[in-house]
Amino acid sequence: MTDKNRSVALVTGASSGIGLATAQALVKAGYRVFGTSRKPVANRPGMTMLICDVADEASVQEAVAEVVQQTGRLDLVVNNAGIGLIGGAEESSIAQAQRLFDVNVFGVARVANAVLPVMRKQKSGRIINMSSILGLIPAPYNAFYASTKHALEGYSESLDHEVRNFGIRVVLVQPGVTRTSFEENLTRADQPLPDYASERARSEALMRKWVETGDAPEVVADMVVKAATAKKPKLRYSAGKQSRQVRSLRRYLPERLVDSLLRKVNEFPATA
Repeated sequence: MTDKNRSVALVTGASSGIGLATAQALVKAGYRVFGTSRKPVANRPGMTMLICDVADEASVQEAVAEVVQQTGRLDLVVNNAGIGLIGGAEESSIAQAQRLFDVNVFGVARVANAVLPVMRKQKSGRIINMSSILGLIPAPYNAFYASTKHALEGYSESLDHEVRNFGIRVVLVQPGVTRTSFEENLTRADQPLPDYASERARSEALMRKWVETGDAPEVVADMVVKAATAKKPKLRYSAGKQSRQVRSLRRYLPERLVDSLLRKVNEFPATA
């Protein structure tokens, strides 16, 4: 198959982790793939890397324009770029929380706004937004990160209804805890308080433990390919056993029981 006949995909945050695994899986599935990173990264087999900071409007527009200039079209976008934030909600300044939203939510919107004119013109396209199980449940000491994923859920579902008439679908992929570098793209609260220190440290250690035993990035990548190639895509795709369990838990169990289970999993006292 020549480049001219291959579907074109753009994956943000593709230098490592889930983004890299996703880009590689899409190459294997037959896509012509462009990946992005904030810093220069060498091209990988079947994959062209571009510099793009999703928090910068001009950078996003330039990256999308480059893809379209080289290929004349854009069939699939995977919004994977994002950053984490660990710490008590009270421990983050509003400026730090705004930065998180600027990348994890408004970064997705910037990319969507840049690619939608192209997709509307060609009357086809698919946008896959990387959510999380933390878009479904609370996350102590990850309150602002979970908030960005909850916001992404609402944005994506609403946008999907708006663009269906143009032959475009917006899809959410919801990974569970995934084995990626714990420190990668992670920031810590900028106003730490002694009152939260011990619980914060305990929660961080627990998160490290979960990451070590989490799903491989390829589990998420395979689900992205499934969501990308489905003729009639679902709105949400759970990536991995944990994600499926959390989605069922949130959907079917009473709120009080969910609250109790979440406290148990996070090793908080049963009553507080």
